[in-house]
Amino acid sequence: MMKTIWTSVAVAMTIAVGAPTAQAQKVSPAVTSALASPARADQQGDDARRKAADVLAFSGVRPGNVVVDYLPGAGYWTRILTGVVGPKGHVYAVWPAAGAKYAEKTLPALQARNLANVTAVVQTTNLPTSPKPVDLFWTVQNYHDIANNGGGEGALKAFDKAVFNMLKRGGIYVVIDHADAPGSGLGGTETRHRIDPAVVKAQVQAAGFKFVGESTALRNPADDHTKPVFDPAIRGTTDQFVYKFKKP
Repeated sequence: MMKTIWTSVAVAMTIAVGAPTAQAQKVSPAVTSALASPARADQQGDDARRKAADVLAFSGVRPGNVVVDYLPGAGYWTRILTGVVGPKGHVYAVWPAAGAKYAEKTLPALQARNLANVTAVVQTTNLPTSPKPVDLFWTVQNYHDIANNGGGEGALKAFDKAVFNMLKRGGIYVVIDHADAPGSGLGGTETRHRIDPAVVKAQVQAAGFKFVGESTALRNPADDHTKPVFDPAIRGTTDQFVYKFKKP
C-alpha cells in the first residue's frame, strides 16, 4: 500500500513539473579554470550574478568544442569560453550585418586581446553562418530582438533554421533571455525586451531541435514581468530562462 502511495506521488509530481528541469550539475575543471583566469579579473565580479559556473555547466561546453557566441556584447561570455574550449577548440564571436553598430566599440576591444582561439567579426549576412560545423550555439539576452522591427515569427523561424544547419549532429543550442509573462507571446519583445519562454520553446522545436531541459539558475520569482528590462528597479536581476536544445 505504501509503495502504491509513493508511486502515485511521484507520478503527480512528474505531471506537475511537465518540462524537464536541469538538476545542479558538477562544474568541470575546464570551466573552473576559465572562470579563475587572471586575464579576466576585470569581469569576475559579475560571475556570481550571472551564475556563470552553473549556466556553463548546464550547457555542457568542454575543451575542443567549436562555439558561436552570437551578439556577444562586450565579450563577457567569449572571454570565458575561450578558456573552456582551450587551444583545440574555437570561439566565433559574431554580430550580424544588421547589428554592426553594436560592434563599433566592442569588436576592436575584443580583437585587441589577441585571443588565439577566437574569431570576432561582423558577418556579411543577417542570418548566422560559420566556416565549420559547430558544437554549441550560444546566445544570451538577444533572441527576443530577432522578432523586432516587423520580423515576427518568420524571422525567428529563419534564424532557428540557420542555427540548425550550422550545428553538428548532436550539437547544442542554448538560449538565455528575459522572461515575459505566460501567454504574452511576442507582445513585449520591443517594449519590455522580454519574450514568452513558451514561444521560444515552440519556435526552436519547430526548426527540428529536441528540447533537452531548463536550468533555473537565473530564475527570479520576484520579477512580475511588467517592467522593461532596463528599468532600474529590475535591471540586472530580471527573471531569465536558460533553455537547452539538441540537434538530433
